[in-house]
Amino acid sequence: MIETVVSIKPLLAVLASLLVTPILASSRSPNVREVWTFIAAGVKFLLVLSMLPTILKGTEIVYTVAEFIPGAAIKFRVDSLGMLFALVSSSLWIVTSVYSIGYMRSLKEHSQTRYFCFFAFALSATIGVAFSANLLTMYLFYEMLSLATYPLVTHHQDKEARSSGRKYLLYIMGTSIAFVLPAMLICYDLSGTLEFGRQGFLAGAGASKPLMAVLLVLLVFGFAKAAIMPLHSWLPAAMVAPTPVSALLHAVAVVKVGVFSVVRVITGVFGVDLLLSLNLNSIILFAASATILIGSFIALSQDNLKRLLAFSTIAQLSYIILGVGLLSPMGMTGGMLHIAMHAFGKITLFFCAGAIFVATGKKNISEMIGIGRRMPVTMAAFFIAALSITGVPPCGGFWSKWYLLLGSLEAHQMAIVVVLLFSSLLNAAYFMPIVYKAFFCRPEEAQFGNTVKEAPPFCVVPLVITAVISVILLIYPQPFLRLATMTVKNIMGM
Repeated sequence: MIETVVSIKPLLAVLASLLVTPILASSRSPNVREVWTFIAAGVKFLLVLSMLPTILKGTEIVYTVAEFIPGAAIKFRVDSLGMLFALVSSSLWIVTSVYSIGYMRSLKEHSQTRYFCFFAFALSATIGVAFSANLLTMYLFYEMLSLATYPLVTHHQDKEARSSGRKYLLYIMGTSIAFVLPAMLICYDLSGTLEFGRQGFLAGAGASKPLMAVLLVLLVFGFAKAAIMPLHSWLPAAMVAPTPVSALLHAVAVVKVGVFSVVRVITGVFGVDLLLSLNLNSIILFAASATILIGSFIALSQDNLKRLLAFSTIAQLSYIILGVGLLSPMGMTGGMLHIAMHAFGKITLFFCAGAIFVATGKKNISEMIGIGRRMPVTMAAFFIAALSITGVPPCGGFWSKWYLLLGSLEAHQMAIVVVLLFSSLLNAAYFMPIVYKAFFCRPEEAQFGNTVKEAPPFCVVPLVITAVISVILLIYPQPFLRLATMTVKNIMGM
């Protein structure tokens, strides 16, 4: 048995950014609003960090807010997997807040108060998902995140933004209501609980294989923020949002909440032994592999940089699901480690795309020939992040890809080895030409003029920080690797 302690800290971490929204909404001064944003982000991160020593000792932190029926309470449980996700999202909120100031002020974006309010709201929902102790709590915060991010996706309030917003809600709320809710009711009827278990709370339910297969499909595809094909097209559509929204929400918060929820379903609802005994993980492996390959091929054909990054994200998210779906210790470690490695790499790429837009007004790759000579710092960070996403040293993304390959061999899944290696080649195929054209092709004066230079420091400093962290994670991956390893040991009973 894993020891648990009761503490209100998980609830405080969730509320830290939520409670500051009235102050943000009522503030008329941008400086005051931004100071309070940093205060909330700092408090949230420190609260998460304060729980880390307890988790690393092998103890879990629990806190029950309210219990409606037995086994279905509003309850938080901080374990090693939730801590990994919370550390990534809370730390990157601080960096993205700095970037947001530079981006929103440089472009003189409208409704900045609303933007920062809903950003804070979204981070509360993200931490709520990370620390959820059961399927009900996770579902409620998942939906809270959907509603909080809708105003961010539709921020520009033009026809394209409204259309994308409708698609966004249709996909991510339509699927959760139509798929997840019925599945939750069936799960509760079968087991009498929705509490995540180390061997899965459905392990002793005794249901038939067809019913278990239906429940798995409903829950995996119902959490559509994971962008598993064919429920993926909301993500490229949501690229109409301001770049800081794309950066945090589509590199960390929204999409990672989706894959995190799927990981919880695999490990906490079904469990490794049940999925292996019924051979249901083949459904997960097929869906994830198809998404990785198709998403990578589509990315190859994109000229708009943010759309390319969107399809790259679709493919990269499924690496996480694929790793956990292997149900081997190494594979699961690699999948969970990829939550962090991908986050730092992809947020850097989005920051770079935004910095280029701020400095040049350009969105298309074909318009960025020679831009590395005008914006060397931005494009150097882009190169580093691209290496991390591809899984090549000297960046931390190498470790998650390495563990995924070892896990595939461990599970005797040679087809998955081929998928991983081929998809990494595709990653290089759509990223490296951008870098080559940026640094080794001469810019046209008509394209950039003589005044183009790096974006303001508030835009450049954050992307440098995240790029440097991506390199550091190759040398020192231990914080995230240890949490991933602890999670796998608990799940496998090792």
